[in-house]
Amino acid sequence: MMPLQPYRWYEEKSPGLGEDLLRMFYAHATEVQRNPLLYPEIYRKFRRRLLRRFPYAIYYKVETVEVIIFGLFHCARDPKTVRAELQDRDKP
Repeated sequence: MMPLQPYRWYEEKSPGLGEDLLRMFYAHATEVQRNPLLYPEIYRKFRRRLLRRFPYAIYYKVETVEVIIFGLFHCARDPKTVRAELQDRDKP
């Protein structure tokens, strides 16, 4: 999973900034996998890890034997829209 749209946007603003976003995303995603219960449940078993330096959050669920990342969402998005997208992505 790679956050391509935010990456492109930040790279256009300042070369290298998109790379910083990716490094931050992957570092935080790895942290979530190592310690998934560290962050609070926000909505229907979905947990949220805010990125440092960037206005984005990783949304994920802890399943029996794995952590599933459902998306990277901008923090300014309407929470109802985020919840709807999470529900759509969570369908089998």
